[in-house]
Amino acid sequence: MSITTTRRRLSPEESRDAALEAARELLLEDGPQAVTLKAVAAKIGRTHANLLHHFGSAAGLQKALVASLAEGVTAKIGEAILRARETDHNPREVVDLTFDAFDKGGAGALASWMILSGNHDVLDPILEAIQKLVDMIAKDHDHEGLSLQEETLQLVLTAMGDALLGAPMAKALGLPRETARDLATKAMMQAHLHPEHK
Repeated sequence: MSITTTRRRLSPEESRDAALEAARELLLEDGPQAVTLKAVAAKIGRTHANLLHHFGSAAGLQKALVASLAEGVTAKIGEAILRARETDHNPREVVDLTFDAFDKGGAGALASWMILSGNHDVLDPILEAIQKLVDMIAKDHDHEGLSLQEETLQLVLTAMGDALLGAPMAKALGLPRETARDLATKAMMQAHLHPEHK
């Protein structure tokens, strides 16, 4: 799918949003190395200079993409957690959203590639979005077992690892592809049980 934009005048916000959507498509289609200013500019019918104005550099574009992915994912996870509070708790929904963000959403590959390329501050938007999510969840929340911070750390690291190595590891060990998700769900369920029920 291509989102080539006609050469109409876009507001700065529309231009930036179109660039981030094109960058997300390139990430999913061709991997993190494809997310360049030149490729994004070509995809949306804008100039390299136009994208430099919005993002400053390819690293700036990639960091903005990571921030956009992180905000979207944590918003969905937050909604799932709020629904779970109002109805029966469904930890698998939270696990699936988190794993999908890092795997199908490309956040794991992009973050890893940028870190390996020396762009270590790429994690800042992810960490900030996760911290906001934890703060939101913690409101009026009586939590047993692991702290929310420990639970979040465990879930995010498991999802990131699964995005990068889950398929080949599961195959090598003769396990179903969903095993890491199953284990993460089980860990979340155990974290929410009262100690006497564990």
